[in-house]
Amino acid sequence: MYEKISTFVCEMKKPLLYIVFFVSCVLLTACESSAQNARHYTLQVEESLPHDVGAYTQGLFFYEGELYESCGQYGESSFRKVELATGKVLQRINFDRKYFLEGACVLKDRIYILTWQENTCFVYDIKTMSLIGSVRYRGEGWGLTTDGKYLIMSDGSSSLTFRNPDNFKVEKQVTVTLNGKSLRYLNELEYINGEIWANVYGSDAIVTINPSSGAVTGMIDCRNLLPSALRKPSTDVLNGIAYNDRDGAIWLTGKYWPKIFRVTLVEKQK
Repeated sequence: MYEKISTFVCEMKKPLLYIVFFVSCVLLTACESSAQNARHYTLQVEESLPHDVGAYTQGLFFYEGELYESCGQYGESSFRKVELATGKVLQRINFDRKYFLEGACVLKDRIYILTWQENTCFVYDIKTMSLIGSVRYRGEGWGLTTDGKYLIMSDGSSSLTFRNPDNFKVEKQVTVTLNGKSLRYLNELEYINGEIWANVYGSDAIVTINPSSGAVTGMIDCRNLLPSALRKPSTDVLNGIAYNDRDGAIWLTGKYWPKIFRVTLVEKQK
């Protein structure tokens, strides 16, 4: 059932909140009952700060203690440097309406920004926010992160692709599995303490992944992270994971969310 519902949500790629809620419940229930080899967590919110409600969050990351965000939608796509405390946009690059931006990360002072169906990754200088160039790739672009050596990319399938940052060539791929079964719809990515964290599109779940084997090592239940009182008809899905290596803080948000949350994990007892 989960696969059929998620396929519908993924193909539509738009805010259908009642379907997203149902997908979330099905996925989390299934994982709790079957993911015997994965750890299970809930969230404890330590702090909440303002987030631009007009930001369709695709990629979220820290670099040298500063927050950066890529935002999607045709005609709205932008890349921003954001003041964490206020949500204020400090710098902004707007993109042509023909591009739908997706995940982003920085490696060796270069920002890499994916596009959804335009087969283009833009490359910018993180210091000057000036365009260096672009590279082409096949397939869709969803999430992007780095382990410090490779660019790690998702495309909505169960595969994670490790790319050479110098030429964007594929170096290796791993299939993400949950108890031996492939887990699809991997979206926004973040590399945290040797593991890859991934939003599962259309759900209120984040999984942690062993980058060598692709095995899911942890399941994070993010239901009720954004209080119902703060939700509006435009509020979309959970998406956005940022790890600040300056203080070890983990921040989560979503598409068109009014808040960004600093969280810690609480492990569930089996």
